Amino acid sequence: MHLARFPRARFAHLPTPLEPLPRLGAELGIDLWVKRDDCTGLAGGGNKTRKLEFLLGEALAQGADTLVTQGAVQSNHVRQTIAAGARFGLASEIILEERTGSKALDYVGNGNVLLDRLMGAAIRFVPGGTDMVAELEASAEAVRQRGGKPYVIPGGGSNVVGALGYVDCARELIVQADERDLRIDRLVTATGSAGTHAGLVAGFAALSVDVPILGFGVRAPKAKQEENVFNLAVATAETLGAAGRVTREMVVADCDYVGEGYGLIDQGVIDALTLAARTEGLLLDPVYSGKAMKGLIDHARKGAFKGERVVFLHTGGAQGLFGYHSQLDAALAPA
Repeated sequence: MHLARFPRARFAHLPTPLEPLPRLGAELGIDLWVKRDDCTGLAGGGNKTRKLEFLLGEALAQGADTLVTQGAVQSNHVRQTIAAGARFGLASEIILEERTGSKALDYVGNGNVLLDRLMGAAIRFVPGGTDMVAELEASAEAVRQRGGKPYVIPGGGSNVVGALGYVDCARELIVQADERDLRIDRLVTATGSAGTHAGLVAGFAALSVDVPILGFGVRAPKAKQEENVFNLAVATAETLGAAGRVTREMVVADCDYVGEGYGLIDQGVIDALTLAARTEGLLLDPVYSGKAMKGLIDHARKGAFKGERVVFLHTGGAQGLFGYHSQLDAALAPA
């Protein structure tokens, strides 16, 4: 596994901290740690920054002048992509899908959307259910027609190039654990566009590390989510020169905590956000890490992690909390 073979633009704050969560762990009755990928540094940080180091590396190697990508209205990926483009003098053409259907002013104008505009991206909104692959190509073609050179990044930065960022995270995490004589029994994270989850699976497989990964889904049903992660993990491992090392059993997603749908929050998510904030000062987001923590809390309270040391990969996104102010404010009460 020799990642220096691949173009990379280095700007993330790495390694991110690996920290214990003693008060939250005690509340749940488990030995709980957190891998702080909310601390990657780019426009507030988040997991997409690791992916973007490799994606920007390829874009710059190809001489691109414009990044073209898409996401939901409160996309953390979009925020970090725009920031990476600004860092290297590349324009950003952004498509935001109205996936939740919310027209609330804080949702469409605050949080990540406000930061997107602050950083100067060209943004257009499309209705939920739009063919986003077609929209990406339409935006890229418009850039070409203007004489520009686009670099198209899929939603979430989740292709083989982006997944290399989480191959590197897998290596980084194991090095940190080994340096502290810290045995990890399970890694838990959110799983959505599949790149983070797939990169971790491929990274552990390439390193021959036997640590199970549990991904809590945020959108797709279990069968579809696991299929997406598995296919990308296999392709990523092949790119690394580790073909055949990823098996289907390595990919596990629990999609029972999605709730009413992607980007829609419920009391379980609010409770998870509140518990993490009030026990550890740990700020999660409503869409990804909040739902993963909702799942982790429920599993722990049912005894699923008894006797295990669990590491929670925090994928960032607290900036999105401000897009949910009207929903959160009504539900929060003083401790």
